[in-house]
Amino acid sequence: MTSFGGTASPGMVDWNLAVATATRLVRPGPEVSRDEARSVVAELRRHAKASEEHVRGFTRLGTEETHDTPVLVVDRPGWVRANVAGFREILKPLLDKMQDRRGGNPGSAVLGAVGGKVTGVELGMLLSFLASRVLGQYETFAPATRDLPAGENGGGRLLLVAPNIVHVERELDVQPHDFRLWVCLHEETHRTQFTAVPWLRDHLEGEIQSFLAETDVDPMTVLERVRDAAQSLAGGRPEGEEEDGGRSFVELVQTPAQREILGRLTAVMSLLEGHADFVMDGVGPDVVRSVAEIREKFQQRRAKGASRLDLALRKLLGLDAKLRQYRDGERFVRAVVEQVGMDGFNRVWTSPNTLPTKAEIAKPADWVTRVHRKPEA
Repeated sequence: MTSFGGTASPGMVDWNLAVATATRLVRPGPEVSRDEARSVVAELRRHAKASEEHVRGFTRLGTEETHDTPVLVVDRPGWVRANVAGFREILKPLLDKMQDRRGGNPGSAVLGAVGGKVTGVELGMLLSFLASRVLGQYETFAPATRDLPAGENGGGRLLLVAPNIVHVERELDVQPHDFRLWVCLHEETHRTQFTAVPWLRDHLEGEIQSFLAETDVDPMTVLERVRDAAQSLAGGRPEGEEEDGGRSFVELVQTPAQREILGRLTAVMSLLEGHADFVMDGVGPDVVRSVAEIREKFQQRRAKGASRLDLALRKLLGLDAKLRQYRDGERFVRAVVEQVGMDGFNRVWTSPNTLPTKAEIAKPADWVTRVHRKPEA
């Protein structure tokens, strides 16, 4: 979603090495012929285009002119490159701060060069794991590069990871045409959210930067989280650490201000993910014939994870929290639409003040009362 800066913080992480490591280690996708691969890419592009109209019609958000962000069908290495580019953008201030803090220490240049390569390898291991799992992603803060174009007005691009979509549709044994369209509906909803609500991107970036500005940790504490995750992935955690080793990156939260910001970010992400699930299922019955079967099988897959290792990594990376965001956010959206209709729900996009709080996500009626209450005479 964002990007870690190579030249801005040269000693912290070797990002080129991270990309090279992930590209080397990422598992190959499912076996397909060249003709089948071309067919999958072409169908995903058609579905992405068709999804624009479906999502606009259902959500009543946006117009044809608002969609200035490109849709890119990528393989797993392409997803890795896109995400590293994104991370550099959003985390640059924090990495600069960490670099400055370490810069005055004796031998920091030598240690930085070594540490940057070690962390680059470890991060590459993590990226190689995640690159085989993501079906699609709207990159909110993505900068344009020669190989990876982004939207003209503030960046952004929609990624569809073709080999992962094929892998999951085969694993679930669902109708490929339906599943591909179903995935595109979800990701197109995210694209519509950010293109139809111009202030949303800047608001999120401001919250993230405020959170990072409050961060005052030794660089090694942050890099230790990366190392924990990489060791879990490699099966290298010492015995007896299984219970304590799954520490989440969220544990870097230190201050009351950070906790407040994290609460607001959690609420927004729950809204965005839940809205996408709601739209995907709302549009589905009209255009995806087997949507009920797909949803049931996909929910089972999403909930159980693939293995003990997968569960450990999900906890460490905060992916369990993301699963709760899907569930809680979808319940919020559904309850609000039932009470005040789609146009009433869309008041959520009016300004940052009309976004739900974390407490309101759990109690949708409180949001309705606050946002839809009649002004006192």
